[in-house]
Amino acid sequence: MQKIILLLCTFFCVASACAQNSLKISVKNKVDKTILSNATVLIKGTNLLAKTSANGTASFGNIPDGNQIIIIRNVGFQEQRLPLTFPLNEVKTYEVFLEPAEDELEEVIVSSTRTSRSIQNTPTRVETIELEEIDEKSNMRPANVSMILHESTGIAVQQTSATSANASIRIQGLDGRYTQLLKDGYASFGNFASGLSILEIPPLDLAQVEIIKGPSSTLYGAGAIAGVVNFISRTPREKADFNFILNQSNVGQTNIGAFSMQRKGKWGYSLLALTNFQKAYDVDKDDFTELPKTDDFTVHPKLFYYPNEKTTLIIGNAFTKSNRTGGDIFVINDGADANHRYFESNKSLRNTSTLDFSYKVNASNLLKIKTSFNYFKRDIAIPDYTFNGINYNAYTDISYLKNIKNQSLIFGLNIVYDKFAEQDQLPNLAKNFTTRTAGLYAQQTWDLSDRFKLESGIRLDLVNYFNTLYRKNEAFVLPRISALYKINDHWSSRIGGGLGYKTPTLFTEQTETFQYQNLLPLNNVKAEKSYGGTADINYKTSLGADWLISLNQMFFYTRINNSTILLQDNSGSFHFENTPQPVQSRGFETNAKIIFKEYFKLFAGYTFTDAKADYLPVIQNIRLLPKNKLNLALLYEKERNFKLGLEGYFTDRQYLYNNQLTSAFWEFGFMAEKVFGKISVFINAENFTDTRQSRYKSVVNGSHLNPNFDDIWTHTEGRTFNGGIKLKL
Repeated sequence: MQKIILLLCTFFCVASACAQNSLKISVKNKVDKTILSNATVLIKGTNLLAKTSANGTASFGNIPDGNQIIIIRNVGFQEQRLPLTFPLNEVKTYEVFLEPAEDELEEVIVSSTRTSRSIQNTPTRVETIELEEIDEKSNMRPANVSMILHESTGIAVQQTSATSANASIRIQGLDGRYTQLLKDGYASFGNFASGLSILEIPPLDLAQVEIIKGPSSTLYGAGAIAGVVNFISRTPREKADFNFILNQSNVGQTNIGAFSMQRKGKWGYSLLALTNFQKAYDVDKDDFTELPKTDDFTVHPKLFYYPNEKTTLIIGNAFTKSNRTGGDIFVINDGADANHRYFESNKSLRNTSTLDFSYKVNASNLLKIKTSFNYFKRDIAIPDYTFNGINYNAYTDISYLKNIKNQSLIFGLNIVYDKFAEQDQLPNLAKNFTTRTAGLYAQQTWDLSDRFKLESGIRLDLVNYFNTLYRKNEAFVLPRISALYKINDHWSSRIGGGLGYKTPTLFTEQTETFQYQNLLPLNNVKAEKSYGGTADINYKTSLGADWLISLNQMFFYTRINNSTILLQDNSGSFHFENTPQPVQSRGFETNAKIIFKEYFKLFAGYTFTDAKADYLPVIQNIRLLPKNKLNLALLYEKERNFKLGLEGYFTDRQYLYNNQLTSAFWEFGFMAEKVFGKISVFINAENFTDTRQSRYKSVVNGSHLNPNFDDIWTHTEGRTFNGGIKLKL
């Protein structure tokens, strides 16, 4: 009998202990107290793991006695640890508040769609390059943004000159003139001012880069056929911010830059200053530069005024001066003689003044006025030929954002004045051209439900363009629509399309290669017109407590009608004409991101592009365009400690203008950065396998006195090593 009583007591004690050794946890966002579903809760040292449900709770049973550490994790939030001793003294639901990770305290907000919505709730497909990645790529190229864009899926930085290293941006295989570059929404890089543009945009003051692929003319007017790249500057906060960078490379480049910003009460400021020096660099010892001798300087101050909580006024002025000289290295170092005379000189001066006024009419409505004036002067010189021009651009945009229940409405108008004037040229040969545009636009973003969101817009542009030879007036009606459907917590899809147009221009990748020599003024050339769209599907999930996986599959199509083509007559002069035969670009992009414990990050991107011009004889593939391109990057990072990165890029064969096919090639890069408090030291090995065009064939042909150059289809400078220090206060 005593044994039976002892057995029953033991049973009830065990049952009582198991009943006590259960746990219920509620997980919430510390900032806004909202529940967090799908957060991971685990008990350290055991196999007990659970995900919070739709109401933000997770439950456990059969927890061992003793001291236990409860670990709560969620992507974008700081890990929380809760020590508890079992059996518990009382049965209750434990509330845990997760604090957003410092790098993600602010939700990713996109401004390029004009609604300033979070990226998760924007129907238009927008890709963002955030501050962390910008900071990493700045280590590789502190002078300009070329590296930031070069390594993005579906985007190519196309070098246009063998000696001066000039480059343009191509999206989805289309020429650079179909991509619109913006800085804080200002279109200051069009027409002649597109020359050297990406080489004159420093990344040091950038907070974010936003990319919209596909026709975007409804939002931004002419030139946004292939897409829009919007470089978003940082804005001051109460806490002062100072960044300094010093960089040196083995190819003779030195970069010294600083960025500072702070807000105090009603006033704030930001200031960017950067200077770059590049020695003439000849890697293959053929006496011609792969990198030109360069010195340039940029200063960009901004003044912020907040007279009250509703009003913001921003005044800025960006000034850049650049001097680049490439060609025969003997001419650059010692001057011309009987055997050496070829050079290519580019001198440019860019000044952009901006004014941005915002007024919150009430808690949800916003009046915004933006205006800018851009002055761009560029002098190009080669032996026996010079080209000098000035481009003036004035831009004003007035918009009103009205938010009502489940909807955001935008109404706006803008006026653009663009004038190019060639200097020191006969009146009948001057490439002068003026474009005046007045546009009205409207856009509606409608949250039909939590899962389905629709964005539609329409634009009317009245365009007048002319020179001494002809004048045309055209009207463009540009509708656009896009939709976002959140299938469930893991799957979502976006689809969108619209019309676009591009006003005539002489300044393209092709004409840049021969410095506009023997190029006739535009005559009876009309605007190009396009239609197209993109569709994608996105999948995100977490596996266990440590893995986060994100996949995106996007398809695109663009057709350009009435496209302009460059022709050469019997006298050797070049001119542009419209052709009834279209240009079509179709393909897809595949992106994958895998994150393990927030330390290891693997990125993979694949682009297939089939772009053809029907007017091309025999081979209709667009030139200098690989059909297949693969981007791979592996990053290991301990926050505020160190980071290591390894990158690999595959580029498929490309057709040249002489109809020959290039070789496919790989390139690899490595980077490392170590943080010592407020100072960090970095090193980079870009293209350390030394992939370069001269390894396949000499880029320079002919004699030193009269050289000609092959099309540029890969690196010319070869491997590059650089290192430096950064200071952040």
